[in-house]
Amino acid sequence: MPIMRLEEIRNMSSEERTKKLGELRTELLRLRTMVRAGGTVENPARMKELRKTIARTLTIESEQKLGLGKTKTKEKKKEKKKK
Repeated sequence: MPIMRLEEIRNMSSEERTKKLGELRTELLRLRTMVRAGGTVENPARMKELRKTIARTLTIESEQKLGLGKTKTKEKKKEKKKK
């Protein structure tokens, strides 16, 4: 299960995304440090989830800066249903 869904990220403001991005990066850094120190991580798949969520957040942020991204994914779902 993803940490944050795409719709949740899109509905956040730019400041909220920046704050959440910092939290995600801090958590990833903490997990990487634990692994390098020889410790065991409770959920190793969490690292992959964090990396993917960070990438999604950065992608949406850049899309909105360029004006390419959709503001609401619900509109897209409605269009699919009509077809």
